[in-house]
Amino acid sequence: MLWRRRTYLDAAAGVSGNPSSPHAEGRRAKKILEDARTDIARLLEVQSDDVIFTSGATESNALAILGHVRALRALAGPDTAGRNNMHVLYLPSAHASIVENAKLLAEEGISVEALPIKDARVDAEALAKLLRKETVLVSMDAVCGETGIVWNTREVAERLRKFGTRILLHVDASQAPLTEKVTRAHFDADLLTLDGAKVGPRGVGVLVAHRTIPLVPLYGGGGQERGLRSGSGTPELARAFAAALADAARGREKFRAAALRERARLAERIKNAAPNIQINEGRAQAPNILNISLPGRDTDYLVALLDEAGFAVSTRSACETDSEEGSRAVFALSGDRERARSTLRISWGPGVRHGELARFAKAFLQAVAFIDSSAVR
Repeated sequence: MLWRRRTYLDAAAGVSGNPSSPHAEGRRAKKILEDARTDIARLLEVQSDDVIFTSGATESNALAILGHVRALRALAGPDTAGRNNMHVLYLPSAHASIVENAKLLAEEGISVEALPIKDARVDAEALAKLLRKETVLVSMDAVCGETGIVWNTREVAERLRKFGTRILLHVDASQAPLTEKVTRAHFDADLLTLDGAKVGPRGVGVLVAHRTIPLVPLYGGGGQERGLRSGSGTPELARAFAAALADAARGREKFRAAALRERARLAERIKNAAPNIQINEGRAQAPNILNISLPGRDTDYLVALLDEAGFAVSTRSACETDSEEGSRAVFALSGDRERARSTLRISWGPGVRHGELARFAKAFLQAVAFIDSSAVR
C-alpha cells in the first residue's frame, strides 16, 4: 500500500489523539498512557492495573474516601442498618480534600471521627480504643504539606490489622516523593494518593487501589479508568508525571541530605531572628519544609514583604488561604489558636540553591525586624 499523508479528522476526540479512539493516533495515545501507567506502577511496586489516573490529589482522595464508603453502602443493599452503621476516621491536620470529604460522609449519615494526635504522631493507643466493628476506613496523609511532619502510617496500619476486622488505610502521599520512598508497601497503605503538581506537571494524579477494593465512581461518563474515572485520558500529562516521579526517585537521597543541612541552618537563623518564634515540627520530619509561628505578628503582611523582596512563601495550605482560623494543621498539633493564626510555611524543591535560601534568611530577618519596629512606634 502506498504511503499517504495522514489527515486528522477526529478533532472532537482531541488534537493529539484520544486514547479511547481506535485509529492510529488514538492507539498511539493509548500506548503513551499505558506506558506511563506501567512506569508509575513499577516505581510504586504495584500492578499496572492498580494505577487509576485522576486530575490530581483532590480527586484521588475523594475517590478513595467517598468512592469506597459509598461502594460499601451499595453492597449493603436495602439493609438500612448496614448502609448507615459505618465508621470512618481521618487525620484532622490532613489536606482539605481529606477533611472535607470526611465531613461529606458525616452529612450522608456515616459516623466520622478525627484521629487522636499526641507528640506529632497518631496516638496508636488512643486509636485502638476508637476502633469498632463498624470501622471501615482510616484516611491520613504521609507527610503534612504545611508542617512537613512525617506521619506514622505503618504503626496505624499495624493497629488496624490487630483489630481483627478488615479496615482499609488510605494514605495521601502527595508531599512525599521528593524526600521519602514512595511505594504502597512503604506506607503500608491499601489506597495511595499521589499528585503530579508536587513533582512536576499540574493536572494529573493517581489513586492506587487493587481491584478487590470496592469503589464506585464519583460521576458518570465514558467509563475510563476501570469505570471509576470517566473522561478522556491525558497521555502527555501521564507521561510527564511518570518521568517526574522517576526523577524524584533518582535524586531523592542527594536532595534529602542537602535539604537536611539547609533546614538546620535556616531554622537556627530564624530562631535567633527575634523572640517568641516557634517551630512547628515532629519527631519525623520532611527536611524541605519549615513551618514557624510568629505570635503577635501579622504573617500575611510578612508574606507580602517577602514577596516584594522576591521570595514566595505562604502562611498555610493554598487551598485554605481564606480561612480566618489560621492553620488547621498547626492547631491540630498544638491546640493553640494564636500559634495557628501566625504561621509561615517555607518549602523548597531540588531547584532551589543554597545562596537563594541564604538570601531568604536575610530578607526574613529584615522583614521581621521591620514589623517589630513598626509595632513599637
